[in-house]
Amino acid sequence: MLSKLQAVASRYEELCAKSEQPDFYSDPKQAAKLLREKNDLEPIVESYHAYNRALQEMEDAQELMADPEMKELCQQTYQDAREEKERLYRELQILLLPKDPNDDKNVIVEIRGGVGGEESALFAHSLFRMYSMYAAAKGWSIELMNYSETELGGIKEADFVVSGRGAYSRMKYESGVHRVQRVPETESGGRVHTSTATVAVLPEMEEVDVQLNPADIEMQVYRASGAGGQHVNKTSSAVRLIHKPSGIVVACQEERSQLQNREKCMRMLASKLYEQEQERLDSQVTGMRRSQVGTGMRNERIRTYNFPQGRVTDHRIGLTLYKIDSVMDGDLDEIIDALATADQAEKLKMAKG
Repeated sequence: MLSKLQAVASRYEELCAKSEQPDFYSDPKQAAKLLREKNDLEPIVESYHAYNRALQEMEDAQELMADPEMKELCQQTYQDAREEKERLYRELQILLLPKDPNDDKNVIVEIRGGVGGEESALFAHSLFRMYSMYAAAKGWSIELMNYSETELGGIKEADFVVSGRGAYSRMKYESGVHRVQRVPETESGGRVHTSTATVAVLPEMEEVDVQLNPADIEMQVYRASGAGGQHVNKTSSAVRLIHKPSGIVVACQEERSQLQNREKCMRMLASKLYEQEQERLDSQVTGMRRSQVGTGMRNERIRTYNFPQGRVTDHRIGLTLYKIDSVMDGDLDEIIDALATADQAEKLKMAKG
């Protein structure tokens, strides 16, 4: 590992030197690529330098222990430096794990009501609100692509893009089935119902990232409609795209312009085709244990929101928090931090095994 770290440090120094050259920005695209690489390497190099400093402190303290008057003081210095060295070694192991190439991408999130009728649609709306508040707290923006309401204010389906630095690295843990246990607004007898909603999280792909043949795509246009089916647009601006080879269907009706809706649909289609290809490649890899923490399958129940008991439980890592109100208001960092840590630990185990 130490030889690998030295190579990383050398590459970082090389990039720093290049970025100071007068003609560095003559090719803006190449410059942006090199700066991204430099920024990715920076935390590794900083931890590596801190690791080397801790090693030096250990050596210095060991030398001074030969002096009886300094021995007691130096023993504590040596112990502190040793603990710091061990902590940094563990940190560097994680930093050197292969990075998900999609972590810095924006994400497309799809929320669908599941089992439970109108209550599942109301829960889907609660999840949409939760993610909207989380995005706002992170300084990310949300762009609606497709949004279909029920008459009671629930959501049949909602598709939206979350844009911002590291959006996919955080949101990717949300894919799966979310279960709610609460007394529905539609329930007069006060009984607790169990309902579900599904969430899918895809890294946003551009058309250039995925091979799209225009001949494979059928486009349909229709009038956008709101809750209860009333028309909210008098022209056929809503767009539905059907990818004939895969059977994937995407729709967008949030823009007034048919052209803008088609553009959004193409981004969704590219992302869905990328996901399909990744699943195909994953299924070809044998003898590898699939992590239950990472981007889970859509039919996997990942989390329960129990309102009567005020708790949220993530089943993948056995984490239970008794702060359901703040979680539903977008306070997701504690859950996502725990999932990211467990994911890193799983990858580290697989790398060693």
